[in-house]
Amino acid sequence: MTDLVHYIALSLLPSWSWLPIAERLRAGDSPAVVFDQLMATHWPDDPHHRSDVYARARAAIDRGQTRRIAPIAWSNPVYPVALTTIADPPPVLWMQGSSAAFDRPAVAIVGARAASAYGLSVAERLAADLASRGLAIVSGLARGVDSAAHRGALSAGGVTLGIMGSGVDVVYPPEHASLARDMQQDGGVVSELVPGTPPLPQFFPMRNRIISGLSRAVVVIEAGEKSGSLITARCALEQGRDVLAVPGNVLSGRNRGAHALLKDGAKIVESADDILEELRMPPAACASTCGETASLHQDPILACLTPGEPSDLDAIAERSGLTTARLLPRLFELELQGAVARVGGGRFVRV
Repeated sequence: MTDLVHYIALSLLPSWSWLPIAERLRAGDSPAVVFDQLMATHWPDDPHHRSDVYARARAAIDRGQTRRIAPIAWSNPVYPVALTTIADPPPVLWMQGSSAAFDRPAVAIVGARAASAYGLSVAERLAADLASRGLAIVSGLARGVDSAAHRGALSAGGVTLGIMGSGVDVVYPPEHASLARDMQQDGGVVSELVPGTPPLPQFFPMRNRIISGLSRAVVVIEAGEKSGSLITARCALEQGRDVLAVPGNVLSGRNRGAHALLKDGAKIVESADDILEELRMPPAACASTCGETASLHQDPILACLTPGEPSDLDAIAERSGLTTARLLPRLFELELQGAVARVGGGRFVRV
């Protein structure tokens, strides 16, 4: 519990501290040490700031317990490994739902809030097709394309995650409260913001890095020239994720952002198979995320791991010669097979 309070305290600090926090945690510093260093460096003349932040952290834990919202700290083995690979992962995620959803390969589907009937239909169909093949659908629970993607995944009996720009107990827009509840059976709603945080405008661009960070690819549907979906696409590119886009009507103007992505080299999406092909996941093999693999004794990734000695992704990538984007899916497969286990801080150990 003590470590959890420190992680939450770190999450309450300003956004400029995200990068140094991540760097120090990756270096092995405890959250208490990182917090103390930041306090001493940036608030040396404000003796009350430390106690105020800790008080807010403890209040967040109490509110989360009351509303059955689970805090998932960086050190927790269920913290999504994909998110630990981005430059500025949240020290804590808050979730209502099933953390097992993080174990699935995920695809983000994002787009216009004021989407056309065509855009809504495409989002729902793509999400349903991908979810029926075992992938998790990630989006932002917003009006338009986001909610259509969530509903499409649910219609196929699949898993979907909504990343929020507010506390998970403050659903925005309010009319999506029932949708958020439906998502929690096998998926859930997730936020880096402590429970009770209102949906302020600055929080929505912030959460886009989490949408892309959790996903192996981002699919953009009906994005205008200034669409927030383009922020998610830019985050995806910076994080080494694939970016894909659905072509649309050239006359309406609502597709200019998506078409700009296509001009810059994003793959055209006409069906779920286009996405699976880009991810190098054979369509016939996707219902089971493991599929048929080579003998575990000959697996080159297992050969990079020593039993009982945890390794982080950077170390495994260096030994295997694979990028983290290609390495993560294989580690997930090996985890499902019981050959590796996840430990805190996004590290893996051979079983």
